[in-house]
Formats: sequence, C-alpha cells, structure tokens
Amino acid sequence: MAERDETAGGGPGDRPEDPRTAVVAVGGRVRPGDVPGLCARLRALLDDPAVGAVVCDVGGLVPDAVALEALARLQLAARRRGRRVALRNAGPDLRALLAVTGLADVVPVEVEPDGGRPGGG
Repeated sequence: MAERDETAGGGPGDRPEDPRTAVVAVGGRVRPGDVPGLCARLRALLDDPAVGAVVCDVGGLVPDAVALEALARLQLAARRRGRRVALRNAGPDLRALLAVTGLADVVPVEVEPDGGRPGGG
C-alpha cells in the first residue's frame, strides 16, 4: 500500500485548499495489517492543532473489503475526535461499494467544484 501525507496545495491541476487541510493519499491494496497504522497516522494528524480538515485521496486505492474496513475505521477514529474525513478521487467502483454496504452515508466523498461526483459518476 502506498501512502503519503501532504498539506494543502497538492499537485498541478489541483484546486486550492485551506492551508490547514491535510491530504493523506492511500493507494494500492490495503492489507489488514495496514489498518492500525493508518488509524494511528490519522489520529496524529487530527491531534495536531495546525490541521483543520483531513482529506483522504483514494484515487489509487484498490476497492475491496479491507479497503472499506480501513475507510470506515478512519472515519470512526475521526468521529471519536469530533471530526470527519472526506474522500477525494473516489472512483466509481469504490463509490458503488460504499453505496452497497451502506457506508456512503458514513464516509463522505468530496463533491467536485462543478457539483458532480469525481470519476465521472
């Protein structure tokens, strides 16, 4: 699993963000052993007073049951701190899995500036 932390700005073509927004990129296949480390990193970000919002860029994530568990647990960790994590670049397969499992109401997906959903859906 590939992951990285960034603060606002991102790469070319990204929309401008609040400088207090932390972006955590999670890509590839998430393994069960990866989930506790992801949650620990998220908790550390949420406990940092310089961080406002946290966005999880899942554009390269392999959508499967372990990935869904990881996303649900990240959201739970955030909610325990009175916060939320939004997903960015969620493809149609991941959005469909979130909907089928009922997690679409729990794990919010960012809406693109034009009002559409990312990934052409």
